[in-house]
Amino acid sequence: MQEVRCGHCGRKLAMADAVRIEIKCPRCGTMNHWRASAADRSDPSPTPARRRASHHEERDGATEKPVGVAGRQEPPR
Repeated sequence: MQEVRCGHCGRKLAMADAVRIEIKCPRCGTMNHWRASAADRSDPSPTPARRRASHHEERDGATEKPVGVAGRQEPPR
């Protein structure tokens, strides 16, 4: 099995041995896509898709986080 790490921040997301995987990093919100190749099944896609909330969107005063989103964590030192 291979480590699956976020292509943006490097956080370990999972251990996998799959043909294709798509996973969102709970730390930075980057969508990471991996596809297995015949030569190497551990290469992440060269440009992970990034989807972030706009800082300009209007808020209704609610401060709760969306369900299933972990809080921002500092990387281990």
